[in-house]
Amino acid sequence: MKSVILWLLYTLLGFLSGSVMYCGIIPKLLCGIDVAAESPDRNPGSANVFLHCGVGVGLLCLILDIFKGFLPVFLAQQVLSVENIWFSLLIAAPVAGHALGMFNEFHGGKCIATSFGVLLAVAHTTMIWLLLAGLYILFSTVIKIHPNSRRSIVTYAFFAVLALLSSFLWGHFPIMIGCCLISVMVIIRHLKAPDI
Repeated sequence: MKSVILWLLYTLLGFLSGSVMYCGIIPKLLCGIDVAAESPDRNPGSANVFLHCGVGVGLLCLILDIFKGFLPVFLAQQVLSVENIWFSLLIAAPVAGHALGMFNEFHGGKCIATSFGVLLAVAHTTMIWLLLAGLYILFSTVIKIHPNSRRSIVTYAFFAVLALLSSFLWGHFPIMIGCCLISVMVIIRHLKAPDI
């Protein structure tokens, strides 16, 4: 019973952490700007913070969005096994929180920075974040896909398939299932976003 409570507690912690929309809060506090309202895609994300508030505020928001995915997963690993199937839900929780934006009137973001944060938290177990970064670079420079929302959809679709295939080669099945869940959420968020 104690372990079930721990799994639920850390999953809830991840969801709540992901729900804090730093890219909405920080620009309003420091610059008096509602980034989502000012942006054509209505996304409270770090790219729009860079655009409307500059590099300093943009970097701060980007780091916080990565950190809110990283911290709960990092803390959970200290007491829970990454090889337990429930870990897949735990690593998806911060991304789900960000996608839903519970503390932002249910207006969530596109989840890219938060998903990288989650993947960085498991970097000592698997370097799967390098695959995601490599796919983004590939589809941004070699095989250029436009607009940005389409690039993210293709990137995360390939990422999900390759993560699942890699689990058969190198293990870490719960983490790879979590990668698939994250990919589905990111794809859904980008399908709903306008093409800009």
